[in-house]
Amino acid sequence: MIPQYASALLISDLHLTPSMPLTAQRFFDFCEKEAPKVEVVFILGDLFEYWVGDDAALHSPFHQEVKRALATLSTKVKTYYFHGNRDFLIGSDFLNKTGMTLLPDPSKLEIAGHDYVLCHGDGLCTADVGYQAFRSLVRKPWLQRLFLLMPLDWRRGIANHLRSQSAQQYQHTQQQSPALAQIKTNVTLAACAAVLRGQSDRLIHGHTHLPAHHQEQLGDQEWQRWVLSDWDMDHPERAQPKASALRIDASGVHYSDLIKS
Repeated sequence: MIPQYASALLISDLHLTPSMPLTAQRFFDFCEKEAPKVEVVFILGDLFEYWVGDDAALHSPFHQEVKRALATLSTKVKTYYFHGNRDFLIGSDFLNKTGMTLLPDPSKLEIAGHDYVLCHGDGLCTADVGYQAFRSLVRKPWLQRLFLLMPLDWRRGIANHLRSQSAQQYQHTQQQSPALAQIKTNVTLAACAAVLRGQSDRLIHGHTHLPAHHQEQLGDQEWQRWVLSDWDMDHPERAQPKASALRIDASGVHYSDLIKS
């Protein structure tokens, strides 16, 4: 039997890092104020900007503060976690200390009487063939074990290199073909239809940073799709501050603006 809940809050893509203190503080406030008011909280990946192993958090006062906030939240409300593309190395030690439960990506759950499929969303971006090959490789347990045996400084260096390389590739594609860049970084209808087939007609994910509610169809299959927002309250020069959650309860599905609340 799939897990069933009467009310939920869903968040994703906070990319927490010490260099973004306003975003981090809004997350701490969320854990104290909004989150305990529902039955369950889902964090759909990329809570952190990057994660190179649970042992790295032991040396970071910032990550220890986040851990304490999550541990306190987990004593008040059931808290689930999905691996994102930035923090898929979060392991059992961190999960045990925070009280969060890791869910496989994707997972089917019942919230307020409806079935939903939840996932981070990067696995749905199948137009980016290169990324999907990379994703398949780095999710292999044997490769992760080898990576985690490396010295911490090496792991951080590799992570920073991969992030820089990814940003450069995106900028290059954006300059050469903005339309292609948009296609490669978004989900495909075929991937959404495949993950929902025989499971549900409601899909929720993050990753793309394109919050919206979609009514979609492929062939004779129809579904609704909600995309979660990323959070950023520290770079007003780039865009307006962003922080929102998706709330599901008996009244329906609603986006909650956490900037104004």
